[in-house]
Amino acid sequence: MRINIKVHARSKRDSITALPDGSFKVDVKAPPVDGAANEAICELVANHFKVHKRDVEVVLGSTSNKKVIEVRGK
Repeated sequence: MRINIKVHARSKRDSITALPDGSFKVDVKAPPVDGAANEAICELVANHFKVHKRDVEVVLGSTSNKKVIEVRGK
């Protein structure tokens, strides 16, 4: 499955919030430097959907705050 997310890096806490349009707002503590935020996003999404971290991948928007994430196994 693919989901649209909007990311807020350098947040005070890690969280995922479902939005009414079917997308998600993701807050991560990690800074958007050297892929640290993308790594944190993948880990957080994997925990949310109860899949392995290796089953979550940023498909589009790796350098943007709007991303498309693919979750395999769901």
